[in-house]
Amino acid sequence: MIVVMKAGSQDKDINFVLERLQGLGLQGHLSRGVERTVIGVVGVISTIPDLRERLELVAGVAEVVPISKPFKLSSREFDPQNTVIDVGGVKIGGREVVVMAGPCAAETPEQVMSTARAVKAAGARILRGGAFKPSTSPYSFRGLGEEGLKLLAEARQENGLPLITEVLTPQDVELVVKYADILQVGARNMQNFILLDEVGQAKKPVMLKRGLSATIQEWLLAAEYILAQGNRELILCERGIRTFETYTRNTMDVSAIPIVHKETHLPIIADPSHGTGKWELVTPLAMASVAAGADGLMIEVHPTPDAALKDGAQSLTFEHFGDLMKKVAPVAQAVGRTMAGSR
Repeated sequence: MIVVMKAGSQDKDINFVLERLQGLGLQGHLSRGVERTVIGVVGVISTIPDLRERLELVAGVAEVVPISKPFKLSSREFDPQNTVIDVGGVKIGGREVVVMAGPCAAETPEQVMSTARAVKAAGARILRGGAFKPSTSPYSFRGLGEEGLKLLAEARQENGLPLITEVLTPQDVELVVKYADILQVGARNMQNFILLDEVGQAKKPVMLKRGLSATIQEWLLAAEYILAQGNRELILCERGIRTFETYTRNTMDVSAIPIVHKETHLPIIADPSHGTGKWELVTPLAMASVAAGADGLMIEVHPTPDAALKDGAQSLTFEHFGDLMKKVAPVAQAVGRTMAGSR
């Protein structure tokens, strides 16, 4: 449920509600909007059958509204306004379609730096790159670890692009926080609840990818773990799901984009690289995602995809990435959005 405070309610009224909830073994999550201030109530509410009546008697409370969705803090009922996340001046969830681009995995200083320069020149606003790589096969390249983080951080410093990179385990969160501007939780870890709790306590924005076979509700409930720990800077990422189709690596669920916007206030990024697994399909699916309302794109780019240690088949060359940016810009404009360099 949510507690809607009266217009002009004072801090002492809000704090009283928060303390009352804590005394009942519940958590109160405060959201101050332009038009209203609400407190989301999280916990085992069913054990307090008269909770709604109790709270409505408190000074400063306008009404108490049950939330029908199993996901609470991410729901539109909790916050009807779109969440916009500012990462080093780059606003995700606003009018601009934000492109995150870079190599799947950091390999060498030359590869990382040249890619960062190329994607920035083409209009990317955030550098993506992996240092810790989960692989289906234990014999695949699994990343350079902290050395990879250092390479990516150097590229960020030279090019002025915020960095997003994946964290695999709860034990790695503290290390990755030292280097990254956004922590990525990958598809295979979507329901690693201990990791979700840990990144929820981190003081950095988090991007949560949809699991390989996860329903939208399961995905949003995973998001609740992060939000419930107090981290409101959360981005969702649709990266394709596993279906019976074998022509593509995954099936890019473009319909998830407008569904997420309808059900939640969180921004959503589309990853057509993983969504298709084939470089020639990345641009058309990127265009479709932006047309469907994606707040951004995550694109894998490599100077020589045929020699990439990871995901070369879905990586774009510098030339192909530049072409993608040119084709996506008019789509963004057609749906009332902008892209870097296209204002």
